[in-house]
Amino acid sequence: MTDFTYPRAEKLKKNTEISLLFEKGKWRTNGNLRIIILKDKPSTPVESTKFAVSVSKKYFKRAVHRNRIKRLLRECYRLNKELFKESFGDKTMAMLFWVSPEMPEKFQEVETQFIKLCKAQQKS
Repeated sequence: MTDFTYPRAEKLKKNTEISLLFEKGKWRTNGNLRIIILKDKPSTPVESTKFAVSVSKKYFKRAVHRNRIKRLLRECYRLNKELFKESFGDKTMAMLFWVSPEMPEKFQEVETQFIKLCKAQQKS
């Protein structure tokens, strides 16, 4: 049975973890999605998978639009969590960004880009 939850323990919230992610993380881009990843290594221990989402105020001035995109991105992660863990590893911190001024029309567009991003990581 697949786990389609997004519990509090998986949410990346601590400022120290987020700053560590930006300092030592690796960037990947595919389409309108960009992700920064930090895998578990001896120098940077990660206890479990942590995930966060961010949308720029530069592209979307209205909070309603930013929140809509963030909901779509979190839903992509929630539904495709197994693929994400296969691609990026079990103990990974990641933050996902939407890097386009265009509002996605459908959830399926965002989900296909998320899946392509994960599969591109598997190949490399």
